[in-house]
Amino acid sequence: MEYDIVIGLEIHAELSTETKIYCSCQNVFGKEVNTKCCPICAGMPGTLPTLNKKVVEYAVKMGKALNCSINRLSKQDRKNYYYPDLPKGYQISQFDIPLCENGYVLVPMPDGVRKIGVTRIHIEEDAGKLVHNDAFVGSLVDMNRCGVPLIEIVSEPDMRSSAEAKAYLETIKQILSSLGISDCKMEEGSIRCDINVSVKPKGEEKFGTRCEMKNVNSFLGAVHAIDYEAARQIKILSEGGVITQETRRWDDHKGESFLLRSKEDAQDYRYFPEPDLRTIEVTDDLINKVEREAKELPNIRLIRYLEKEGLPFDDASLISENEGKSAFFDACLKIKPTHAKVISNWILSDISKRINETGKDISEIGVTPEFLIDLIERVEKKEISVTAGKEVLLAHFETGKSAGEIIAEKGLSQISNEDELLKIAKEVLDNNLKLIDDYKNGKTNLLGFFVGQCMKASKGKGNPSMLSGILAKLISENY
Repeated sequence: MEYDIVIGLEIHAELSTETKIYCSCQNVFGKEVNTKCCPICAGMPGTLPTLNKKVVEYAVKMGKALNCSINRLSKQDRKNYYYPDLPKGYQISQFDIPLCENGYVLVPMPDGVRKIGVTRIHIEEDAGKLVHNDAFVGSLVDMNRCGVPLIEIVSEPDMRSSAEAKAYLETIKQILSSLGISDCKMEEGSIRCDINVSVKPKGEEKFGTRCEMKNVNSFLGAVHAIDYEAARQIKILSEGGVITQETRRWDDHKGESFLLRSKEDAQDYRYFPEPDLRTIEVTDDLINKVEREAKELPNIRLIRYLEKEGLPFDDASLISENEGKSAFFDACLKIKPTHAKVISNWILSDISKRINETGKDISEIGVTPEFLIDLIERVEKKEISVTAGKEVLLAHFETGKSAGEIIAEKGLSQISNEDELLKIAKEVLDNNLKLIDDYKNGKTNLLGFFVGQCMKASKGKGNPSMLSGILAKLISENY
């Protein structure tokens, strides 16, 4: 029997606020253990939380970006469970009235655009961190992470492969980064995900029993975890077994998951409204502020480059995910709307090479859209060759001079005079008579060799397309 895989993701993203969600402790990673916590985030009896307004603003920003409806009145709830890194014995979260719900995100993939539903986005506090070390027995608790603000983005079970799930994760990460609300450093745990996987007979509408996997700390790990869990469930069903709802822990090193506990339902957490915090009111002023600051998101930009500009998927992805490059690309398109592919080629090759070498942003390396378009037009008009164009760009990086000045100083103008090219071609052929016989005997790729030798003889100034025609005609008629 063939099976469909059904995948839903719960993404936890730490927000880049200056202070924590319910206290004034600094929200920072990597400090000495238990130095960035206070009685409030450490859960001491008698302390009272105060909601950080910036957390609500950031959540609303993400909700708008994911096309969610925003609940103007919302509340916070206590999620009760015991774990050593949760000092209060409960987590302040949101249960039945989240800040944002009923949204969707468009996820571009090489074979088309997927529309993935977003069930909800809610705010909550992070727990602490258990520290394990060979230097001591047992575990220690670092409370620095207690109270770090999180948004949890819960998807609909709309994904049907690990590739779709990875594309969705990458899209969400790019949006978070573009909005400037999370640093998305996976190595620091700033963005994590839990994965829900079920399988069902192909074509059947009713979903199978789902299992949740925790401890997934990378996108590649998510791909491996999904593929492993789907294969595990299919094997059980194929052997006549039954899938039980459970939570499993993913071990990336071993490449397999292990039973953690039977899956809790909402009632197991004994949710109830947080009595120490007031109702959250999302005002018109906040909505208007978020809408004023809204900009084109990376996924929408990628779709535009694919559908309107006709760029290949890989090229469009590399440009759209970098705001500096995409702004430069768009500025070039305003000057030369018909040259999207040529512009992207220059940006992704020589300009990106310069960026990588210098460690600077595209706005800092000294090239403007006007200069690049001027250079492209000179190559297009065959005033200079592509090779000479690369030399001009490199010289511009160093001197800041115009393309015309550099071409004149270096004598890079392309030779398109037929008599001059004919003379160069004859010299090259006379020095390679044996290869001419090989060419006539079927090794037609030698024409490229002859063109290369002519370019070398002309110091890169020869018009290669004219040389190719001249060489073919000379061999046919004179050799």
